[in-house]
Amino acid sequence: MKKTSTTLELSEDKFRIIKSIAEYENRPLSDIYDYLTDFYIERHNETVELLNNPDFLAECKEGLEEIKSGGGKFLDELEG
Repeated sequence: MKKTSTTLELSEDKFRIIKSIAEYENRPLSDIYDYLTDFYIERHNETVELLNNPDFLAECKEGLEEIKSGGGKFLDELEG
């Protein structure tokens, strides 16, 4: 895959932390930013997928009502 370059503006604190992590993991910053970009894109696509589900809002409201009435399940009771 062809790579390109860009300039990022980060707060000094964030840059110092991410640079320290990169040094600790012996990885170039570009690898970390590449991973973070992939992660962000994946989360965005999941959000878009949910928002494109016409029943999503109704399902959320139904779930909230179920919880308010004492129903629902604990996380460890849910199937994967």
